[in-house]
Amino acid sequence: MSISLPAFDKGGVVQRQGALAVLVTVVVISLAAFPGFRSADNAGTILVAAAPPMLIALGMTFVIITGGIDLSVGSLYVLGGVIAAWASQYGVVAALAAPLLVCGAIGVLNGILISRTGMAPFIVTLAALLGARGLMRSISDEGSTTFLVRSDVFHDLGTGSLLGIGYPVWLAVVLVGLGVLALNRTRFGHAVHAIGGSEDAAALMGLPVRRIKVWVYLLSGLLAGLAGAINAAKLGSGVTVLGSGMELDAIAAVVIGGTLLTGGSGSIAGTVAGVLLLGVIQNLINQVGNVNSNWQQVISGTFLAAVVVVQTYLVRSRRT
Repeated sequence: MSISLPAFDKGGVVQRQGALAVLVTVVVISLAAFPGFRSADNAGTILVAAAPPMLIALGMTFVIITGGIDLSVGSLYVLGGVIAAWASQYGVVAALAAPLLVCGAIGVLNGILISRTGMAPFIVTLAALLGARGLMRSISDEGSTTFLVRSDVFHDLGTGSLLGIGYPVWLAVVLVGLGVLALNRTRFGHAVHAIGGSEDAAALMGLPVRRIKVWVYLLSGLLAGLAGAINAAKLGSGVTVLGSGMELDAIAAVVIGGTLLTGGSGSIAGTVAGVLLLGVIQNLINQVGNVNSNWQQVISGTFLAAVVVVQTYLVRSRRT
């Protein structure tokens, strides 16, 4: 009797584990070539810096798996930071709740417009990008007012540590773990994948497509606002010039991590590898010192273009 083994999906492995393999390779080379890269302090710096982008990319992963896109997260990130710094005068609870309330409401509005009107996510979230940026500038008098963090407890959330690891890193680890469980072990996560695979088929299966989309954009808005609040706690103020291009960085990290821009397939583990890979590249540029930081954008764009080409090839090869 012969036993047939399942066919080895080489393309799927490349898609899921490609970012992790590149990350490991870059880290190994960096450990050998850059003495300053080996220190524990440097590792801590990379992880703390990666925590806010990780939260934004986590929400973006759910959005892209449904086949959507959220261009508003960069503006929500800076808006959340400004609101958190302003609200910190009323205590740590207000500093966390206020940005979540405002950014979550914008996320819900995005989800309702996309799911109820059939408008393209690109258009809806682009409008939210402009609206959130305008709201931030209105609150901060065209960016001329910088709100300082008034709560020591809230400030400690951004600068303190537990077991030598910063609180923002612990927060990102916990939320990433919850995200993995939600995406892979719940009906909500299965519905997210199903909607991205075929929205019409998901509707025929009886899945609440509109409701799931609203929840996905709500999640993205909440995580972007929380990332901004944590960054404000770390910096001690709500800096108004941040956030530009954060949405593109998040999309790049998610796609580099193997999530298909066409939706239906992706993983949070891949997103984690994508965020860390971009963080390590930024750190290496800082280590070299004489390299313009703009080269990070060049390298990130090159990675993104290469990954999209590989994804396109893999999708076409599976169809034939």
